Amino acid sequence: MHVLVTGATGLIGSNLIPILQEQGYKISVLVRDPEKAKRCLSTGIKICPGHLNDEKTIEKALKGCRFLFHLAADYRLWVPDPQAMYLTNVDGTRLLMTKALEAGVERIVYTSSVCTLGYHTDGSPANEDLKSSLESMISPYKKSKFLAEKAVSRMVKENGLPAVIVNPSTPVGPGDSRPTPTGAMILNTARDGGRFYAETGLNIAHVGDVARGHLLALEKGTIGRRYILGGDNLYLKELFAMTAKAAGKPGPMCKVPTAALYPIAIISEILARLNLVDEPVATMDSIRMASKIMFYSSKRAETELGYTHRPAIQAVEDAIKWFKENGMLA
Repeated sequence: MHVLVTGATGLIGSNLIPILQEQGYKISVLVRDPEKAKRCLSTGIKICPGHLNDEKTIEKALKGCRFLFHLAADYRLWVPDPQAMYLTNVDGTRLLMTKALEAGVERIVYTSSVCTLGYHTDGSPANEDLKSSLESMISPYKKSKFLAEKAVSRMVKENGLPAVIVNPSTPVGPGDSRPTPTGAMILNTARDGGRFYAETGLNIAHVGDVARGHLLALEKGTIGRRYILGGDNLYLKELFAMTAKAAGKPGPMCKVPTAALYPIAIISEILARLNLVDEPVATMDSIRMASKIMFYSSKRAETELGYTHRPAIQAVEDAIKWFKENGMLA
């Protein structure tokens, strides 16, 4: 059973690889940085250098593969040039799916995100059927993932693409080397207690559960169907309190009104555009998102795939432990 994985050095991908190895899969990975792959991944994996906009390297990586996990994406809350993100997330996904069809890949798991879904304004958990639109997507990242998922769904209907779609919520846990925006939030809270918080909510899932959900989607998912891979719904104050307690820090003390954060975002983006900082500490898009309560339900995945998830506290504790072991907590 030969499988190609894109995004293998990312948070979910690096947790998926050991699960596939345990199940006896022969694994190839398509990566931009072969040296990073050698450092991050265990032996016995075929490393194929390349990227999602290079059809020759994609064709080479797909050769002989029965299955495909497409996890790779440009995941940033702020980009100076959104077009580069669209090139990877939308055009790259479309090209990879086209080449997978040509290569005769039998089954595909495409990693989308809950950010492409709608949400309930009253904070009740949303499911896969809640409608959303491109206009409701706040950031370039969300817009690009929305368009990419639409492209995959269209190819399922029009071209017979054998793809199952998974929509992870907010994965937290070991292996977050970058770290992701949420991982950075956990890391900073473990350092200082997350004293200030906004009135927002999100769904926290252990990255190990999300990774295992990908394999379940390959084995049991219905072609063309969406599956939310999530965990516990938490308000940001609850997440900060949980993280601070696990790290032995004081915890959140003050709720900051969303309106008060806009000047910080404006200044941060200006500094980033002037190359005075690598990334803004806050962006206009992230502040707009902070006013939403984004709670989700994984009932469909639980019922149809047998998906289960651990409590959010375990995800947080495992993330903090990994950060500490890798010298990132200081």
